Amino acid sequence: MGTNRQPWILGISASHNGAVCLLHGDEIVVAIQEERLSRQKRHRIYGAEPSLSLLYCLKSAGIQPHELSLVVLCAGERAKSPQQDIRSNPVLKEALSHVPALTIPHHYGHAMSAYALSGFREAAILVIDGMGSPSEDLFPDEASVAKRMIAEGGETVSLYLASDTFLIPLEKHLIEYGAWLLRRGEGMPRFGSLGGLFSAVACQIFDHSMDAGKVMGLAPYGAPAIPTKDFFDISGGEFIFHDTVPRRFTHNDRWPRRAGEYQDLARSAQVALEDAVLYLARHLRSLSQCDNLCYAGGVALNSVANERIIHEVGFKNVFITPAAEDSGPAVGAAYYGLWQMTRENTRRRIVHDACGRPYSSACVSAAIQRTPGVRAIRSHDTISDTVDLLCDGKIVGWFDGRSELGPRALGQRSILCDPRRADGKETLNLRVKRREAFRPFAPAILLEEAGNWFEANGAGGLESPFMLRVCDFKPDKRALVPAVVHVDGTGRVQTVTRHANGRFYELIRKFYERTGIPLLLNTSFNVMGEPIVETPADAISCLLRSGLDCCVFEDQIVFRYVDW
Repeated sequence: MGTNRQPWILGISASHNGAVCLLHGDEIVVAIQEERLSRQKRHRIYGAEPSLSLLYCLKSAGIQPHELSLVVLCAGERAKSPQQDIRSNPVLKEALSHVPALTIPHHYGHAMSAYALSGFREAAILVIDGMGSPSEDLFPDEASVAKRMIAEGGETVSLYLASDTFLIPLEKHLIEYGAWLLRRGEGMPRFGSLGGLFSAVACQIFDHSMDAGKVMGLAPYGAPAIPTKDFFDISGGEFIFHDTVPRRFTHNDRWPRRAGEYQDLARSAQVALEDAVLYLARHLRSLSQCDNLCYAGGVALNSVANERIIHEVGFKNVFITPAAEDSGPAVGAAYYGLWQMTRENTRRRIVHDACGRPYSSACVSAAIQRTPGVRAIRSHDTISDTVDLLCDGKIVGWFDGRSELGPRALGQRSILCDPRRADGKETLNLRVKRREAFRPFAPAILLEEAGNWFEANGAGGLESPFMLRVCDFKPDKRALVPAVVHVDGTGRVQTVTRHANGRFYELIRKFYERTGIPLLLNTSFNVMGEPIVETPADAISCLLRSGLDCCVFEDQIVFRYVDW
């Protein structure tokens, strides 16, 4: 689908981690999170306000707003609020006098994003997050399947069955709107959803509700000292959340204080979340009688729970969308609009998460010239030169092609390191990323070698293109790559293929030929508290402000003058 007759569909996720996606026909032309451009972590956007991501997508595609065929908004809060009135957006206002605009609920956008990219003809869909749209914004058929309808409620869990271009709601869980996380002056917040449970624990340990990933990383250090029933019960198919755990933590001591207690809290929360997710996945399997599962929502970033779904629930095929958090509904909104227009699902399966605009060699050179304190060398074989640097113990920023939409760096905006380094994890956490020492790093491995390094653990294979699974290293391999083996002997795996990953695959392949190790340490190209880099200038700035040794572009390698 590439002729000019194909429709241009704009999808907007108006929420925190806000994003914009532009389709031409059934192809994602460009999509990006607002935070990558504003450099403000988890930047929220609103339908009524101009955004950098909206302008970026239009400019990258070379079109004007009046050339759009349809605009679809997925709001992360009340869609009828003035802030979300898409027709008031100054960038789109004139065009929307003749271009139609639609609005969809938040979980519906999540569900569409996973199903549209899965390539499945039919699928069961599970969406779990902190809280989505209010009851008033739900489609009528969604409201009709609520476990308990709440007039001033908000969605927290949604189950769907998808076929062709249609989503059929099967079940929806609601709570009082805003009650997913109830903060208080001191101590752990109360929670009313599964996403809220993890956010409350993150608040207590790390003082930030969005640090759920840290809780997952800390969990293997502890023991499940708090039973699941202290977090919630399931009665009549509904989750009944308790205040038992928040009442145990009435202070504001943060990590690394109370380290042992917080390790156990993290592990207990992880076990409780896994219990809940497995219950919901099995329940969906029973309701849908479908062999294919699509999964989205912020909780779908919990790679440990994902692995258990793959091996324990009975779905033959599981697809977890790479932009599982709130950037994903921009994709879902765009595909919803496309299918409303065409009634045709071409079942185009995503093979890589590379949705940003490309940057030319001239653009890279201009960024270098504008930046004092750096020097670049031209490379005729950056892959071989990068392997040399890695084998020499260097920590490398790798900037290649179009940026990822989702939160995982998959070889386009990555920091790379030799996984054999015994001090690799400590050096990266303290010197480069400037984050907690317990945080693990991912192994990016050639798919054809994954079976030699990781345990298959039953059905499901080892394919993990979007770094959304956690697998056990084979015991005899762990000592070979200490920088990417977590304390429990696992790794958050990214499998890499020549078709999907191009130069990143060739880099790992060359490293394998040189060292006998078919994987690299891969982590996001940023420092703690900042978004992943988007532009060449962002990458060079990160080089100057971190412990990186160099930054590799397609045909240039950039160093600080002080390191020259």
